[in-house]
This record gives sequence, C-alpha cells and structure tokens, in this order.
Amino acid sequence: MLTTAALLPPLALGGEESAAHTDPLWLLIDTSALTLAVMRGDAEVARYDNIAIGSGGAAADKRLGDERTPLGEFHISEIRPSDRFLLFLALDYPTLKHAERAWGDGRIDERTWQRIRLAWTNGGPPPQDTALGGHLGIHGIGAGDPEIQATINWTNGCIALTNAQVTELAGLVTVGTRVSIR
Repeated sequence: MLTTAALLPPLALGGEESAAHTDPLWLLIDTSALTLAVMRGDAEVARYDNIAIGSGGAAADKRLGDERTPLGEFHISEIRPSDRFLLFLALDYPTLKHAERAWGDGRIDERTWQRIRLAWTNGGPPPQDTALGGHLGIHGIGAGDPEIQATINWTNGCIALTNAQVTELAGLVTVGTRVSIR
C-alpha cells in the first residue's frame, strides 16, 4: 500500500535530487471513489480505499447538520489524539471561499462573514460555531464497527479511515498539509 521509495530522500535512492522528491506531500480525497490518496506532485505515494464520508454525501456548499462533506481545498490545521476517533486531523473549514459563497446566497449573515474573514486575515482558525458547520477533519473509527466503516458513509461530514489507516496517515502528514476534497 505504501511506496517507500517515494518517501525516501532523493540521495537515499541513489539518484540525483529532482523536483518530484522535494514536492510536499498533499492529500487527494475522491468522494465518488471513496479513496484518499497521499500525493507527492502528481505521483501517488499511498492510497487508502473504503473511506467513509458524510452520510449526506458531498457538496460544494455545506450547512450545519446536513451531514455533507464539503468539497474544496483545505489544509490540516491540527493533529491530535481523540477519545472517540483515535486520531483527529482537523481541517481549516470553513474557508474564505465557502464563507463568500454562503454570504452571497444568504446562508450566513454579514457578522458571521466578518468573523470568518477576520480569523483568516489574522491567521487563526476559522470559527467552528457558524451555520456552515465546523469541527471537520479526517479521523479513525475508534471503537466503532469496522463493518460499518467498510460499507456505508456514516460521518457527520468528516472523512473516516480505519484506525490503522489514520495512524499511518498521521505519520506522513503535518499541520499545513494541503487537502483537496473532490
């Protein structure tokens, strides 16, 4: 599952340093195929199949309680242990793009838009208590049923992996890793 050569420094491979080996890792989450790929440039380094997404599917525009996984470009903002899910890799949702669309179509008011904008301008985490939802990330299943994980989309909007998968993934990424959810 894991291509070790792609993770080694270029000189350890016996070749010359190339851009492919200095590109940062990033994550590509395919909500249709239910896969999470660890990428370096355009090359797949690792792949996790049978991920779970929100029970409401995926959508460009998320609302609090709709159980949808938001589509877009994010970054890992925190990696921490979780009593419920083993590990939690928090995402910086809602982004400015999500907030701009929500303000434009009336899902949030100007005060909420300003709170989100100010957080992003100041480099802080976006507020997690808005009508757009929050507390989204990538996590394990903890003591959950692996059979459910393998067969249905069950989260409130997060991306769920098995405990083994999320443990391996947490060893590959850092705070700031780009996450593309499509």
